[in-house]
Amino acid sequence: MYKTTWKGSRAEMETASMFFTEADETMETAVSLRRLDKPVEEGDDGVWSLETYTEDAPDIAALRAKLTAFDNALANIEHVATEDLPDIDWVAHSLEGLGVVRCGRFVLYGVHDADKLPNEDADIPIRIDANMAFGTGHHPTTAGCLTLLDRFAGFAPKKVLDLGCGSAILAIAAAKIWKRQVLATDIDEDSVAIAAENVDLNDADDYVITLAADGFNHDEIKDAAPFDFVFANILAGPLAELAPGMAEHVAKNGRVMLAGLMTEQEAGVISAYEAAGFRMINRLDQPTWPVLLFVKT
Repeated sequence: MYKTTWKGSRAEMETASMFFTEADETMETAVSLRRLDKPVEEGDDGVWSLETYTEDAPDIAALRAKLTAFDNALANIEHVATEDLPDIDWVAHSLEGLGVVRCGRFVLYGVHDADKLPNEDADIPIRIDANMAFGTGHHPTTAGCLTLLDRFAGFAPKKVLDLGCGSAILAIAAAKIWKRQVLATDIDEDSVAIAAENVDLNDADDYVITLAADGFNHDEIKDAAPFDFVFANILAGPLAELAPGMAEHVAKNGRVMLAGLMTEQEAGVISAYEAAGFRMINRLDQPTWPVLLFVKT
């Protein structure tokens, strides 16, 4: 196992985190994003560290070229070191100490932080342990979706789809807050297996069904449609490509929450969804990773 450490601003490290967890398909990567020297606070834009854990030694020059192609702002992030690690569970170790994450009423934690839960009456705890699937709540795309979901909790849909579910945080959150059936799908079978484990950990089995599927390409998705609410926390390109299919599978007046796009990609995604018959009704502002909420007209 190899640990590679990068250093830069919070925005740079968040963008790099998205690259390693979503865009780089050449190797399995676990990612740990940390604020150096002091705890994370809202608006804390100091120096951050990103650690990636891979089975094989990375080609730093090739990775730097890919990072730059993904976002030119990553051209000058600092490669601190690459270390060959002893044979222990570094995926779990890398995420220990990330701490409890609050997003509205949702409180995300790992088993190592179970004793740190605030236990407020209105809290909705979600346990997500260390694994290879995207979505621990520490990345602003996941946290943003949960924050916006909490604001719209009064809208209780009948059928929910979490498209590209990763660790299934959003599916679990929807099940807990709405007590509705949720279909959680991902193109990656390993992610689906991890999602199923997380559903079980959070006693959401009665509500959440996990499924391996490429976009809307599965009979169970077609049979369950139309959906009243869809989460899609993926990347800008796939989001735009999915717009026509989204229109086919979402009910009239249904909501669609989109994340994974960067601020400079927002206009293109909005245009694609407006062309498909959606209207944007809310936006969670975040300097790099906005979250968009649409309604089908």
